[in-house]
Amino acid sequence: MHAVIIDTLSKVYGKDKIVAVDRVSLEVKKGELFGLIGPDGAGKTSIFRILTTLLLPSSGSARVDGYDVVKDYKSIRSRVGYMPGRFSLYQDLSVEENLTFFANLFNTSLKENYKLIEAIYVQLEPFKNRKAGKLSGGMKQKLALCCALIHQPSVLFLDEPTTGVDAVSRKEFWDMLKRLKEEGITIMVSTPYMDEAKRCDRIALIQSGKLLSVDTPAQVTAAYSKKLFSAKADNMIRLLYALRASAHVSSCYAFGETHHFHFQEQGSSIDLLNELKQAGLEQIEIENITPGIEDCFIDLMLEKTK
Repeated sequence: MHAVIIDTLSKVYGKDKIVAVDRVSLEVKKGELFGLIGPDGAGKTSIFRILTTLLLPSSGSARVDGYDVVKDYKSIRSRVGYMPGRFSLYQDLSVEENLTFFANLFNTSLKENYKLIEAIYVQLEPFKNRKAGKLSGGMKQKLALCCALIHQPSVLFLDEPTTGVDAVSRKEFWDMLKRLKEEGITIMVSTPYMDEAKRCDRIALIQSGKLLSVDTPAQVTAAYSKKLFSAKADNMIRLLYALRASAHVSSCYAFGETHHFHFQEQGSSIDLLNELKQAGLEQIEIENITPGIEDCFIDLMLEKTK
């Protein structure tokens, strides 16, 4: 059984016909923690706004909990929780007032559904009389999640919930999602952070409105068929230019403190090392490495542009 079914969904904006979502098709199983992974402008928010009935699709269709996002929008709104990318609660209301307001919207109460949000709310309770606008980034995030859960939704949509918060708050948030998944809630989360992908059951990599891959994080990396290498040297900028200019290298990109690259079919580490030394580079290190999700994303993106 699927909680979300998307079939050739497209969204085009304005007179200039800017394509934000381009014939996207995917399915999310009930009880699954599904990640939509991609950079800003990839189409993640447009997809989420369509699924939560806040935006009409240009073409294609989508169903949430068996209900059509266009025809059955009222039924969907009572069954889903939505946490948008920007903090959108009432900043001049207190923590408790915001929760009470959203509970009243769904004809329920904080007391009635306290068990579902208890593990999150206990961290907010000492600040329950503080105005939402005065909370820290991590606390705002927890309050927004509580408000999205207050009516016991069957499907939870979280649009880039960890953007702009510190590493500790990011980890705490994903731990909370794991506990919510154990409650049987289907969770669809978007993020630009590739390192968060491995916390999902399955992921969809998206770029420029098009899906690049849909699979488990392990299967996405297992499908990477090329040998990947990393390189370091005393001058990383000169190294990047040298690698890109080398006849031994087919592709190269900066990656944190190293550069990742692929050899041409006839390329070899020894020949490349000699070439880099002749270019005046020192302290050169070349290593065969295991690709991560970000490497897979870059490779799929480059393949699509060929």
